[in-house]
Amino acid sequence: MKVYQGANAFNIEQPTVVTIGTFDGVHAGHRKIIERLNNSARANNLESVVLTFFPHPRMVLQKESGIQLINTIQERKQLLEKTGIDHLVIHPFTHQFSRLTALEFVRDILVHKLNARKIIIGYDHRFGRNRSADINDLKKFGEEFNFEVEEICQQEVEKVAVSSTKIRKALEEGKVEKANNYLEQAFTLSGKIVRGKGMGKDLGFPTANLFLEEDYKLVPRNGVYVVRAKIGEEMVYGMMNIGTNPTVGGTEKTIETYFFGIDQDLYSSYLSIEMLTRIRDEKKFSSIEELKTAMKQDQAFSRQFIQDNYA
Repeated sequence: MKVYQGANAFNIEQPTVVTIGTFDGVHAGHRKIIERLNNSARANNLESVVLTFFPHPRMVLQKESGIQLINTIQERKQLLEKTGIDHLVIHPFTHQFSRLTALEFVRDILVHKLNARKIIIGYDHRFGRNRSADINDLKKFGEEFNFEVEEICQQEVEKVAVSSTKIRKALEEGKVEKANNYLEQAFTLSGKIVRGKGMGKDLGFPTANLFLEEDYKLVPRNGVYVVRAKIGEEMVYGMMNIGTNPTVGGTEKTIETYFFGIDQDLYSSYLSIEMLTRIRDEKKFSSIEELKTAMKQDQAFSRQFIQDNYA
């Protein structure tokens, strides 16, 4: 898969089949659409192109919404690469871009830049300034500029549109298993391991503190979770706490993971941690000893869950 930072960087001569969307989560519904894209590309001797946008349009046009995304743009790239598409175009979404008319978007981006001979798009897709144009307009443009439009039916579109929202809601409620079922893969938090206050080590549970660089990345509800990560060539399991550590007087939100059976310095390494299930809410305990007891119970729960599901 070749990646292009904007449509202006795309300059291949081979005609293409294009689909358009934000693809947050790259979940099961998205992958069905991309499978159709790839099949069409092979059947018609075209190159498959996914046109996506960053920042998310709502981050630009509706800043007050405070939207949090399932994937960072880097995670989205990695997930889309697994789908087997030929080209990924990440076009910068700006106020200026949002002001393009439907004609300008189709003619200047889809036809002249992306060399589209076919576009696969949802029946309710809207585009152009103020989202004024719909699929019927796109079909008319197709006749004018010599490209085919393949319409994704209402049932498929609704699955895609609803699932991203459902996934975000499930994560906000801490229901990672439900989110993972929608995604058909584990939800991931990715970042650099940074030094913390060392409280976990004092408690007998030394933790790796994950720093998320992207402030738009959705972090699940505070609590304790069973997780895993690939460290070197080994898949390592553990338990993660998301929260403020109220028992020891913490106030800042942290993401801390205690990996089982790991005795190595992880500082400055970059980890992608998969979230598997939720154990419990974060709680302020009446004493350090009570906290230690709870953490031992969390560890026992985690090991049993891993044994039952991943052994």
